Amino acid sequence: MTFKTIVAILQGEQDSARVLDCAVPLAAQFGAHLVGIHAEAMPMPYTSAAGFPDTEFLQVSSELNKERSDRLQASFLKRVEDAGLSFEWRSLETFSGDSALSGIASVRAADLVVAAQREAGGNPGADVDTLIYDAGRPVLVVPQSGPLVTTFKHILLAWNGSREAARAAFDALPFLKEAEKTEVLVIDPPDTLEDPEAAGADIAAALARHGAAVAVSVGDSDGVAVEDMIQNRIVETGADLIVLGAYSHSWLRRLLFGGVTRSVLRTAPVAAFLSR
Repeated sequence: MTFKTIVAILQGEQDSARVLDCAVPLAAQFGAHLVGIHAEAMPMPYTSAAGFPDTEFLQVSSELNKERSDRLQASFLKRVEDAGLSFEWRSLETFSGDSALSGIASVRAADLVVAAQREAGGNPGADVDTLIYDAGRPVLVVPQSGPLVTTFKHILLAWNGSREAARAAFDALPFLKEAEKTEVLVIDPPDTLEDPEAAGADIAAALARHGAAVAVSVGDSDGVAVEDMIQNRIVETGADLIVLGAYSHSWLRRLLFGGVTRSVLRTAPVAAFLSR
């Protein structure tokens, strides 16, 4: 398996540069077709004091949207043409104006989706949470700041034995096979295991048969949040990619308590590969 169709979600000028800094080298590395997607919101009609539609506002809004879309398209075209890639550009206009939501139909025909990490405050960017939940395809989330690499040397695979974790592990094989090391991190293995230290052994062996260099690390949280342990392990090991099965807990639990997926999407210091 490899990535032959990559979709880049370009919500705005703030995040598009980092998304392309990741998506363009990956498309070149895998010989992939790169699709750029950007959506603008349809101008909402306002009425004047006299009760008539404010046509001037609609026209100005439409012109501003087109100018922004044209700038993003020009930036995308320059990058892909300079790299000599196979590509296409899809400019959309929807009620939400969210490039991730508007591009769902397109991303379902992709091998990999690249999007920017959502900001904790200010402009939140594209709705990456819903993208990951609904796309049915793996999403590579690019961090907002810090070093950005596309040739991943040390990968951290968070493993809890769930369907989502299994999906993420095998979806990420093109990266795992090229990495110098993949660490399978198991936190709080089930009490039913006769040998807790053997947790993660099966998935490690399966990935190794594909040529991945895999090691297993088992730890107990001892009251520390799992998401904090994962973040700490990223720093301790110098991992440059986290692979995670997304949203493996119920919707109600996520609503009430948050979760590992949400934490990674907001604060991971490195690129995050998520599937569900």
